[in-house]
Amino acid sequence: MNRQPMFTPQQLLSFVAVCETASFTRAADRVHLSQSTVSQQVRRLEEMIGKPLLQRTSHQVALTEEGEKLLGYARRIIALNGEAHDVLSDKWRDGVLRLGVPEDFAAPTAGLLAEFSREHPQLRLDVMSGIYVDLHRAWQREELDIMLIKQPGGERPLAARPEPLLWLDSAAHPCFEQTPVPLVVFPQLGLYREEMAQTLDSLGRSWRISYSSASLVALASASAAGLGLTLLPASCRLPEHRVLGEADGLPSINHFELALFCRAPQDDLQQALAAALVTFCQLQWQ
Repeated sequence: MNRQPMFTPQQLLSFVAVCETASFTRAADRVHLSQSTVSQQVRRLEEMIGKPLLQRTSHQVALTEEGEKLLGYARRIIALNGEAHDVLSDKWRDGVLRLGVPEDFAAPTAGLLAEFSREHPQLRLDVMSGIYVDLHRAWQREELDIMLIKQPGGERPLAARPEPLLWLDSAAHPCFEQTPVPLVVFPQLGLYREEMAQTLDSLGRSWRISYSSASLVALASASAAGLGLTLLPASCRLPEHRVLGEADGLPSINHFELALFCRAPQDDLQQALAAALVTFCQLQWQ
């Protein structure tokens, strides 16, 4: 297999400098080489390609058609070479931030995260969205640096606000009057399951699980369509729902919260993102 001669980064740097300055003299100043060295490097490129790259006159330097083709490749190769150096030399020190958010907050926080990423272009955001049990387990395994989670009150977070819950049934196809009462729930160990079961047990009502999903959107849609009674955040209420409450014998469930946690020790970027999330949540909670 025949190997083509390799362009060196310095040859390409000199060539790009000549193209952008339209002068061998100015190009030599830019790349900190002598004019004769820059000329030799461009000539070597022409020899390797077998075609002229520049049209030289006593007053100007202009690109040939082949020179225009090479210029785009040269810029890309130089940029990629610099990127590889920065990554391997740990110049990109911003690293990775691992964030966990509830499923229904993945889309609302996207704009905030995009703005944060623009301010810190070297940072990689690893975002996990899911239900309480998955986020909590990831936090315990130290797989998350920052976590926004819906949880029963208890642990002391960086910031928190109450999470209003509603008993939701279908307006067109009500389920609460059925025996046993069909329930729309998260999978085992998911939020609100125990509260639903205990409440119906205390009312002496039999119940069965008719629909289970890890998706908050799916639960809201299923209950609105008539698959069963559910207990979900107030923000999940759809026009097709009817809200049940104390008049129906169903108590208010008010011990859940949306909580923000930030793992210690915190670096500057971690603190900045946590602060941005606190501000975001405060605006959402007003």
